[in-house]
Amino acid sequence: MTNYCGYMGKVLVLDLTTKKTENYIWTDLDREKYIGGKAMASKILYDNLTGSETPFGPENLIVIATGPLTGTGAPSSNRFDISSLSPLTGITSSSNCGGNFGHYLKKAGLDALIIRGACEELNWVEIDNGEFVFHDAADLQDLKCGETQDTLQKKLNEAHGRQIRCGMVCIGPAGENLVRYASVISGERAAGRAGMGAVFGSKKLKAITAAGDAVPTVFDKEGAAEHRKKWVNYIRSHPLTGDQLPKLGTAGLVSSMQVHGLLSTRNYAKGQFEEFEKVNGETLAEELNVANNGCLSCPIRCTRRVPVEGKTVKGPELETLGLLGGNIENADLEQICRWNYELDELGMDTISAAGTLAWAMEANEKGIWKSGLAFGEREKLSQVFDDIAHRRGIGAELAEGSRRLSKKYGGQDFAIQSKGMELAAYEPRRAVGQGLGYAVANRGGCHLNGGYLVVLEGLGLNIDGQTPRGKADLCMVMQDLMEAISCGGQCLFTSYGVVPGFMIRNPNGLLQRAVNAVVPFAGPAVRVYNKIPEVACFNIPLIPYPTELYYTTGMKMTLGQFTRAGERSYNVERAVNARFGVSAANDKLPKRLTDAPQDPNNPKTKVPLEQMKKTYYRARGWGKNGLPGEKKLRRLGIR
Repeated sequence: MTNYCGYMGKVLVLDLTTKKTENYIWTDLDREKYIGGKAMASKILYDNLTGSETPFGPENLIVIATGPLTGTGAPSSNRFDISSLSPLTGITSSSNCGGNFGHYLKKAGLDALIIRGACEELNWVEIDNGEFVFHDAADLQDLKCGETQDTLQKKLNEAHGRQIRCGMVCIGPAGENLVRYASVISGERAAGRAGMGAVFGSKKLKAITAAGDAVPTVFDKEGAAEHRKKWVNYIRSHPLTGDQLPKLGTAGLVSSMQVHGLLSTRNYAKGQFEEFEKVNGETLAEELNVANNGCLSCPIRCTRRVPVEGKTVKGPELETLGLLGGNIENADLEQICRWNYELDELGMDTISAAGTLAWAMEANEKGIWKSGLAFGEREKLSQVFDDIAHRRGIGAELAEGSRRLSKKYGGQDFAIQSKGMELAAYEPRRAVGQGLGYAVANRGGCHLNGGYLVVLEGLGLNIDGQTPRGKADLCMVMQDLMEAISCGGQCLFTSYGVVPGFMIRNPNGLLQRAVNAVVPFAGPAVRVYNKIPEVACFNIPLIPYPTELYYTTGMKMTLGQFTRAGERSYNVERAVNARFGVSAANDKLPKRLTDAPQDPNNPKTKVPLEQMKKTYYRARGWGKNGLPGEKKLRRLGIR
């Protein structure tokens, strides 16, 4: 149990082979060091994986973890994390989700669930107030995610004789057939990246439902209520979280990316798409958006609702618009909405599916692998996605991802991935800090795990995107901040508020231009702070997370302690991945991004990766091998 509020005080191990559960020891000292969520999951994997495990082996673990703010009503706090050894990358990875499962897992009395072993046949698991029941899932086999969840809801209602309020996670055909980038779906939200759905499939686990009567307590209800009121007002008054995201969703970034040369086009051959206006947020809002929606407890409401096949469903995010738009030279917005729905229903990551597709189109064009796929041709792609999910025809190969395909057929220079994970839609040759983040990100080519420095390089602030100056230190501190936010269970979109609103509203003002000019020179100061963050023995309104954690849990948390928790999270994930072969040699990008300028007339329009990597490792206190040493791990209390 625990002396802190916000937590349920219980972590359970579920063994699918024996169908038994046991308690997992997770102390208050662990909570103080790792807070929860992704950091908690990484430490559990660090303590239990040796480096000999395989993604599809029964010895692999799945950790589903919540944060202490999940389910408490804190702003945008409905996130939960799924971590495991990834079949796409071969290293540990995590996938964050905004569905309702984390909320109901805590109502079932659990902070986290650790899953090991494997079922003999396809099963689904029901959790009710901490009690586990296994059910045969033969009748759910090959069902898509929406139908699976509808069927499970009916089964629960019939079994209990009433309407059951519960959370669910499930996989679709892609997960069952071990597509390496299969996702886990909760409601309409996806834990999309790194193939967590395929790990579920390898364990013959179709779905989990969670329900219960437990309610997380709040340490200082009055203080929390007042703090949350001020925070929500700030979120709603900020130009990004209160205007752009509610009005346009993440799709609103398409136009800004186009202006700055950041919009992946034709498999990242270019950074601008001539027909971007047909697939941007403004067009989506005017022509297709039916309503706005959002996750539980979220004041931002960034989700789009669009019509597809006579239904109103979740609309595409920025990544899907960019990668199934300009990156395959498609300007049909209605088709993108349809593909987004189809991929979610099949249980497949839209980012890796689209990135693999773009590689295949270019490989076909170059005669490396004749698949019949071509840029600009979209008529048969719905069938291709279904073939991937069922591993039929060329779908069986596309299900392996771009890294494996390029190793088999060639074309590694234009397989746009890092550590096996396909990159997000931000073309990094005009935002080299984002390029560094892609390369050094623990889980692979991820914009968020990479620190999302592009928000400073054109999508929020407007610092020089081509200079490597300061980018390594800024990348590090942004990574640590995002790690810490995720630990609490909150959405990373709230981090947009860290950039003061006036900097966004008037980007060409004198002060704004001065800040943009100065920020790249702040690297040394950032590095000093990273070494001794405890000097920040206070909190500031722009970073409200530590204060919220105190009001909710009663855990004393300063800005410095919060920063340190994020650093600890990033380092423990790196340390466990070192057991699976990660080192500086894996922190790389395809040559298209490092060797070929985006603008042939401007040699600076490429990512000077090796130069920035060396500075980044020094800033992190890692060795030249790109790994934290024993001294670093002891200093962080990991060992």
